[in-house]
Amino acid sequence: MAEHPQLDWFKSSYSGTPNNECVECAATPRAVLVRDSKSHHSGVTLSVPRPAWGEFARAVADGRLERG
Repeated sequence: MAEHPQLDWFKSSYSGTPNNECVECAATPRAVLVRDSKSHHSGVTLSVPRPAWGEFARAVADGRLERG
């Protein structure tokens, strides 16, 4: 997968866990990119179409997803 160095990657404000386990996100016109904050140098990035990301974010906010 290609690196995206020109993108502005960000972490959630809730990412201050002791192990610093988090994902980083960046937005493009068509997708939201997600990567592991500890392994971002690997270049592995998940690309989620914006409509699907929006539905995912609404499901999280509404409590429709179970924590596992």
